[in-house]
Amino acid sequence: MITIPQRPPSLVKRTLQMVLVWVVILVAISLVVLTTPRIITETYSIGKIHPITNAPDRYSVAIVFGAGLRRDGTPTTILKDRVATAADLYFHGKVQKILMSGDNRFIDYNEPAAMYAYAVELGVSEADIVLDYAGRRTYDTCYRAKHIFKIDNALLVTQRFHLPRAIFICNQIGTKAEGVIADRRSYRQYAHNFWRLRELMATLTALWDVWIRHPTPVLGNVEPIFEQSSDQ
Repeated sequence: MITIPQRPPSLVKRTLQMVLVWVVILVAISLVVLTTPRIITETYSIGKIHPITNAPDRYSVAIVFGAGLRRDGTPTTILKDRVATAADLYFHGKVQKILMSGDNRFIDYNEPAAMYAYAVELGVSEADIVLDYAGRRTYDTCYRAKHIFKIDNALLVTQRFHLPRAIFICNQIGTKAEGVIADRRSYRQYAHNFWRLRELMATLTALWDVWIRHPTPVLGNVEPIFEQSSDQ
């Protein structure tokens, strides 16, 4: 009979311990890499995030970020809340214009048009709504706000979890921005957890974009939201 040599139990144990140590190290590094950008943007946005009841009145433009459509082409719940919050800012004289920025890459998917229709339904004047059809990402919306619509300062309207990243990006690109919280209801817990988890990776990407990659989104003709940017 041929005897197959066995590894000493102590060697197997040491190997497993080493593997476990490396797994713990990799998990710790991953957590640091994912959470540090969020800590940076949260710290950066201190004092720049406001409830609608305390929104500053030194800005003339509100920027609303897209947040998906339903199958029938109408805004999702969180997008409706963003539009409604911007409309309230408008009705209370906090802003003069609303820039609605979203995705319109496909003929049957038009976030800005859906946002526009809902805002008009709420009573916002059509003349005071400006549409950005190439706001595919938060970065793109902020970049185009500065370079296409010549917005030097603005109130950003979105949910609390999204505001630190949006504020950070817009300010880094050159638009002085503060945020207004658009949480108008209690959202489903699983959805909220998903948004928070997704935000970790999105914030890491945001820092990479503004500090290292500097991508140029879809551009086009310059369309100043005011005749002169100094009017803001």
